[in-house]
Amino acid sequence: MRTVADLLRDVLRAPVYEAAVVTPLEVMESLSERLGNTVQVKREDRQPVHSFKIRGAYTRMRALAPEEAARGVVAASAGNHAQGVALSAALLGIQAVVVMPVTTAPIKVDAVRGHGATVVLFGDTFDEAKAEARGLAEEHGYTYIAPFDDPLVIAGQGTIGLELLQQDAHLDRVFVPVGGGGLAAGVAGLIKNLMPGIKVIGVEPEDAACLSAALAAQHPVELPEVSRFAEGVAVKRIGDLTFEMCHAYLDDVVTVDSDEICAAIKDIFEDVRAVAEPAGAVALAGLKKYVEANGVHGERLAHVLSGSNVNFHTLRYISERAEVGEHREALYGVTIPERAGSFLEFLRVLKGRAVTEFNYRVDGSDEARIFVGVQLVRGLAERTEIAEGVAAAGYPVIDLSDDDTAKTHVRYMIGGHPPELREQVYSFEFPEHPGALTRFLTQLGTRWNITMFHYRSHGADYGRVLCAFEGVSDDADFHRHVEALGYPFRDVTTSPALSYFLLPR
Repeated sequence: MRTVADLLRDVLRAPVYEAAVVTPLEVMESLSERLGNTVQVKREDRQPVHSFKIRGAYTRMRALAPEEAARGVVAASAGNHAQGVALSAALLGIQAVVVMPVTTAPIKVDAVRGHGATVVLFGDTFDEAKAEARGLAEEHGYTYIAPFDDPLVIAGQGTIGLELLQQDAHLDRVFVPVGGGGLAAGVAGLIKNLMPGIKVIGVEPEDAACLSAALAAQHPVELPEVSRFAEGVAVKRIGDLTFEMCHAYLDDVVTVDSDEICAAIKDIFEDVRAVAEPAGAVALAGLKKYVEANGVHGERLAHVLSGSNVNFHTLRYISERAEVGEHREALYGVTIPERAGSFLEFLRVLKGRAVTEFNYRVDGSDEARIFVGVQLVRGLAERTEIAEGVAAAGYPVIDLSDDDTAKTHVRYMIGGHPPELREQVYSFEFPEHPGALTRFLTQLGTRWNITMFHYRSHGADYGRVLCAFEGVSDDADFHRHVEALGYPFRDVTTSPALSYFLLPR
């Protein structure tokens, strides 16, 4: 690993303010009161490209030799790094080519082109775009600008740590998001070498936890799949140098789920009126989880809001999931008698609590199974209390608040139980772009009978499909075909929500 002197020198010499700005550290008043700590947000969404990536990209490109600058640069990115490279190139008068997956939202592609960079749309994933960028670098002599695993990129991101110390030298803990590790390595390396008493904690999505996997193995490993929800930190493999530094300097690592990230986005909006992208709110989600798990009270805490380049239509999904992630809404499946007046009788059991969702469809039996959302005031304790009260009143009930299949699909599909079928149910993810659903179905083929299907676009860079097939449990050819599709998938046949509402009784 590079020496401490190398790191501190590079951070102090980083010319970031030729392109970036010193971002404010703001107190989140409402959240501070709720958590019993002073919670502050480092507003990297206020950068010219609305993310911290400009710091590392400019620092690296500013150090190019004249002959390298003359040949130009190439980068691969689905968003924030691309914009950082494009703006840096414009400021330095360098030709830039940015390879972006074809699934990248038009708003991000347009932003990169708006800074004068040449955009090449290639592949469905970042890894495919990166391979193409490497090929272009070799073919044309471009310098490849890495998004995180580069000493000068890390130093550029490390200037955030320096600003944090200058803005509040009495911090107790700092929470930083982890994707490839450049931000976490730079901030932690700077802070732990200047003020080691401050704890620096990395936060990553539980379904893209490449640092946690590397720590468990004691070396970087590649995850088989990562969720694309928090795309700014959706990295399969942490960098070699960034892993060394994160391993050496981070005090702890926290993982968070998508609902917790959505709740953090809502907190940021309500407190400082900023709309964070999912990756931008990861650190706050981890801060909240850490405080609750460790009983932290009366401390000065800071988290990095790393970016705000969010697709507008993604906000629909975020809004739906935020209440559950904040434990302000609970979701249940409840069986009530199929007769007049039974809905009203059930609602009385809730003792005046606000109902947020109520889904039902008659299926011809003497029982009705309803999907119901209830607003919570006292969090998890009240969620359990409601379930116990409903059961005590004689209604069979299951808590679906943690069932991802229920939240993503089943709530939109309440329609009664089919006749007896031998079904296997799968949840697929596929790159979202025009014609993506048609392409998915074409690749799936027509050999097997589909008995249930749900797809809903949330404006993200990926789509999610729930699909049931008849008579395939022992079909080896079917399972080989599903594997060969190349899309992330899970067998969700045992989901409680599916059994309760949609599978044969």
